[in-house]
Amino acid sequence: MKLLFAASECLPFIKTGGLADVAGTLPRAVAGLCPQDEVRVILPKYKKIPERYRFNMRHLFDTHINLGWRSQYLGVDELTVDGVTYWFVDNEYYFGGDYVYGWGDHETERFCFFCKAVLESLPRLGFMPDVIHCNDWQTGYLPLLAKQYSRRPGYGSIRTVFTIHNLRFQGIGRRALVEDLLSLSSGELDSIEYSGGVSAMKAAIRYADRLTTVSPTYAKEIMTPEFGETLDLDLRLRAQDLCGILNGISNDLYDPANDPAVAAHFDAQHPEGKREAKRALLEELGLDGDVDRPLVAVISRLTDQKGIDLIARLVPELISRSARVVILGMGEERYEQLFARMYCESRAFAFRCEMNDALSRRIYAGADIFLMPSAFEPCGLSQILAMRYGCIPVVRETGGLYDTVTPYNKFEGTGRGFTYCGRSYESFRAVANMALDLYYSDKPAWAALVRRAMEADFDWRVSAGKYRELYASLL
Repeated sequence: MKLLFAASECLPFIKTGGLADVAGTLPRAVAGLCPQDEVRVILPKYKKIPERYRFNMRHLFDTHINLGWRSQYLGVDELTVDGVTYWFVDNEYYFGGDYVYGWGDHETERFCFFCKAVLESLPRLGFMPDVIHCNDWQTGYLPLLAKQYSRRPGYGSIRTVFTIHNLRFQGIGRRALVEDLLSLSSGELDSIEYSGGVSAMKAAIRYADRLTTVSPTYAKEIMTPEFGETLDLDLRLRAQDLCGILNGISNDLYDPANDPAVAAHFDAQHPEGKREAKRALLEELGLDGDVDRPLVAVISRLTDQKGIDLIARLVPELISRSARVVILGMGEERYEQLFARMYCESRAFAFRCEMNDALSRRIYAGADIFLMPSAFEPCGLSQILAMRYGCIPVVRETGGLYDTVTPYNKFEGTGRGFTYCGRSYESFRAVANMALDLYYSDKPAWAALVRRAMEADFDWRVSAGKYRELYASLL
């Protein structure tokens, strides 16, 4: 089987969110299941890709392709990392800026170009895939274009899978612009109409052969008006073709027993090193070095969708209960400024306004409690990584959070974290205090909870197998 993953970001080259983690680990996991499969990944060649990768790429070809009335340069470079071959779509006009994502007409144009460039590159690459796995709105026009290209020699057998990582971001563009860029018919444009414009997300929902989301619960949620972002009817019409497959992680990449970013190593059977990892983290953050006091962590985009408004209200109470709090992330300016002020005012609070993978691993390893009160969460990897490193999650029961964090039951000695329903601050506050109460009052029960969390297995091998079954069903 020949598989091509198309994504707008991918580890280890470029990352702004969880999509990069999936695009960087799922293809490798699928390739590991069946060595006879040919697996490739294609993404834009951004200027922000580190030089150690860009300077080692091998140039394969360059040409020009038509994008409406435009004749645009298209180059493709290649790099193999950990046995997976990556192709990079090169165009300085579209991807040579000091940013990954932008806005407006240029954003619409650059990802229309990327979608068309993927299909135009295939004959020159000598690789006509059986399945193209598209991800989020930036690749949303690929399934529609694949239907158009199916009339060309060699393209007729290509099938498409589209994964919705976050339905809220839909790639809305001007109808006249997309009509010009992709030479779409009036019927095609009408089918993807959205509020007077057109939607790349809707295009994928309408034209992909199969649809997936990143957790089973999110697949159900987005077919309701509450979570459907006004596309719930379109999704209900494709209900037979929609399924949820839980995101995973690579246990070998995220392993507290071997992680070079962590000061002390540990695992579920030998958890002693977590205490030393915590001590080192407290010193790095400039916090009180008392390792017996709880350390509460947040690693997130700073937006209301992630429940940051609730966290901001809770932080003073956590500190009043002798906890320390660390927040790592970037986002809305109001939250960045609020946490910066709190950082200056309290020695029990640390804030790092950055995206830092190595630091995030040290925080997972050193912290005791992880807060994630998301308003909605398609899957979420943070709670999975937190459990992997023995950091107990406090989450709202939605999407992938519901699918991954089983609630603590003190009577049965089960569960991997603390969960709550609803969206109220009072519910979140109550369950966070439950976590603190257990930490303070029952050390053996807390240690058992940490062990169960670390023993949870969310390695990609299970979900990768489900994806491969899905691909095979299309052939």
